[in-house]
Amino acid sequence: MSRCSPALLLIIIACTAQAAEHFDGNTWWDTVKEISDDKYEGRDTGSKGEHQAQEFIVGKLKSLGVEPAGSNGYFQSVKLRTVEIDEPHCQLSLVQDGQAQALTLGEQAYFSTRYPLAPKVDAQLVFVGYGLNIPEKNYNDFSGLDLKNKVAVILTGSPADVPSALSAHYQSRAERWKALKAAGAIGLIQIQNPASVDLPWARSALNRNHPSMDLIGPEFDETSGSKVAVAFNPAYADLLLRGSGHTFAELAALGKDRKPLPHFALKVSLSATTATRSRDVNSTNIVAQIPGTDPTLKADYVVLSAHIDHVGIGEPINGDRIYNGAMDNGSGSALLLDIARSLKQTHTTLKRSLLLVWVTGEEKGLLGSKYFAEHPTVAPKSMIADINTDMFLPIIPLKILTVYGLAESDLGDRVKQVGDQLNVQIQPDPQPLLNVFIRSDQYNFVRHGVPSLMIDVGAAPGSPDAAIIKAWRTERYHAPSDDANQPVNLATAAAYEEVIRTLVIEVANDPKRPQWKRDSFFRRYADTASP
Repeated sequence: MSRCSPALLLIIIACTAQAAEHFDGNTWWDTVKEISDDKYEGRDTGSKGEHQAQEFIVGKLKSLGVEPAGSNGYFQSVKLRTVEIDEPHCQLSLVQDGQAQALTLGEQAYFSTRYPLAPKVDAQLVFVGYGLNIPEKNYNDFSGLDLKNKVAVILTGSPADVPSALSAHYQSRAERWKALKAAGAIGLIQIQNPASVDLPWARSALNRNHPSMDLIGPEFDETSGSKVAVAFNPAYADLLLRGSGHTFAELAALGKDRKPLPHFALKVSLSATTATRSRDVNSTNIVAQIPGTDPTLKADYVVLSAHIDHVGIGEPINGDRIYNGAMDNGSGSALLLDIARSLKQTHTTLKRSLLLVWVTGEEKGLLGSKYFAEHPTVAPKSMIADINTDMFLPIIPLKILTVYGLAESDLGDRVKQVGDQLNVQIQPDPQPLLNVFIRSDQYNFVRHGVPSLMIDVGAAPGSPDAAIIKAWRTERYHAPSDDANQPVNLATAAAYEEVIRTLVIEVANDPKRPQWKRDSFFRRYADTASP
């Protein structure tokens, strides 16, 4: 999908699953256009633009009579610390037989500030396959390997016999580093599996020096002991494999089909010099509520969540530096407001309370939801479900919904019932290599024992609609062209909102709390959640 000319920037209204009763797409789209306006400068986490967009949301909540859900009003403070690479003072080389080959940062590799970086690292390299330790499947990429004080080289992905939600969990930053640290590693080099690329290398490398962020506080330290982290361009991955007897084409072919990968010491070692700078940043979550009416159930909360931040101002693409984030995630932020508007204006009563949470810092590593799940403004055990919306892409007719976490709790069964009611097909994650389950804010609720889902507009694998979604991800995802000047299917947006509204009402009014499935790995978090 190429970027449309102004003459073609029309809003597409197409036939969809079923006409929405409570939504027309227009109020949703008006909010998306406002939130993604250039004046908010891409809503970077903790920025003036993000705060102004949050003030807009709060103003609308006040006008609707939607109450705050915290002791400090609508806003929950989230304290963050940035880390920014000083690339001109950094160097990365591969060393073989005493000869160092300097790598071009941005072209062949770049440093990741999502892990701590030591000023100087010289270390041997070991290829560790997918770099996973999954006890539930008796799978351990580190078994028998000597990784003490070495750097692990990983091809992203997972074995085919591991369910997608479980494999995604073990590929999260916290779980990944826990396994690497236990094996003795001091760092990692990640090579993106070509079969699971969201962003072309050139696009991901373009803003590689944009500051990363993390939460301030020892309870949020997930990567202590790391000394180096590098993203490596798959096009140059054979530089790492020189003399090993393996080629990247061989490894990528195995990874594409999620087949077992070999493990072996590499003949090249790593030499890295880094320099970083940091500063503290204050941001906020927005937390609001529509109280329930049932004397017994109103103390429970159904959480409806979406992130409001995006990536701000970045390197120009076609002369545009503002990464507006209309679909990512103006779409979800607008949906929350539209659901609240519909419930209030139709005087719909809910037995349980509805908690509306616009989180910050999703683009920096799910930070706002991580903070909120750890320090909720309501009793932790009162949150009985999270329904998360992130970049749901109403750009095709709504025939299918993709539900992440579909098989993990009976929330999935309820979504299927709503789908049947509204004539929408439900499918599980069709692209497990993308690890979507851990890449949005529902994951932090899951880790605190709350049955959770994320729901997207979906398409049958291999269909023309799937090609449209893939083209959008390639060309507009995390690009300035994700703005209000793009085609959007208002009928799909309205029908999607109808699904979420119906699901919220059914969960809120069902006397039975959602439950984890007995065989779900994530059930253990409910058993260990704090009271």
